[in-house]
This record gives sequence, C-alpha cells and structure tokens, in this order.
Amino acid sequence: MAHVIVHATISLDGFLADPNGSVDWMFGRPAAPEDDDVVNAVVERIGAVVGGANRTQTIEDGEIPYGGMLKVPVYLMTHSPHDPIERDGVTYTFVVDDIAQAVELAKASAGDKWVSLLGGSISRQCLQLGLVDELHLDVAPVLLGEGISLFAGLGQRIELERVETSAFASETHLRYRVLR
Repeated sequence: MAHVIVHATISLDGFLADPNGSVDWMFGRPAAPEDDDVVNAVVERIGAVVGGANRTQTIEDGEIPYGGMLKVPVYLMTHSPHDPIERDGVTYTFVVDDIAQAVELAKASAGDKWVSLLGGSISRQCLQLGLVDELHLDVAPVLLGEGISLFAGLGQRIELERVETSAFASETHLRYRVLR
C-alpha cells in the first residue's frame, strides 16, 4: 500500500519559498554526491504526486513537479472542475475540493510506491486529516526571515519519530514518521 509523504526543501526557518514564491535560494549551493543520493532515493520511490492547481488550471513550465524528472500521475487540487491534462507523458488530474479523495486516487495510482505531497497548504491539510505517514525534509543552510511557510497555520500538535538524519556538503536531510 502506498505511503504518503511530505517531501520538501525548506530554509532553516521553515520556508518553502521567499515572499514572492521564488525558490532561487535553493540552487547554487555546494553539494556532495551523498546529498544527491538522499534526494534521488526519495524520488525513485515516488509513484504519484498531490499538489495545488494554479488559478488558470494550466501546467506551466515552472510548475511541473520535480522539474519533470518524474513520469507519475499528478493530482491537483482545485475549486472548479477541469478535464485532465496530458503533458510530456504525465497525466494531471484535477480534484475539486476533496483532498482526501485526491490522496486516495494518488495512493491507488502509486501502488506500493510513495505519494508525495507538494506545497504548504496541501501538506498542512493532509497532516490535519491524519493522511501523512512521513516527512522528508531537505533543510538548506539559509534563513529567509519571511516567506511561504511549510507548517505555519497547522493549528495542532503532531508527534513525530525520527527515522533518519544525514548531513553532507550543503543540506541536512531529515526523515520523520508521523505518530498516530
């Protein structure tokens, strides 16, 4: 059965992006092959993705999950119906206002692989509903001071168990199991 994970690169102060939504701060840092190995090990196990649709319900180049390196089904949350979009061998299915349904569809598509949740709002909603099995966080050595937070507004306490921690040239990689 599929495992549901929050997989995100965040700043040390917990931001996914700067206040304008830019993630430029994630790139150009020193890296070690081990950093790439940790991220690639996660990416190889992903069988489906759940994220948020943009306002125009299109798939723009900068919005393709994992930069297009994954060819897995993507389920996008939206407030109005839209037909699926096929792009570069990936099917983007729009799910209206029911994140639990989106996760169930993604789990069915993923089989025994992982479902990756993308974005702060999607991740928080799934955590609040008890749908998340693990957190996989790649922490960059930068303080943004403000921006788009991964966990702000969660509104509840969630206990975690550390599964794995590693650090190499640039990032610290944290893996936690959500305790129920």
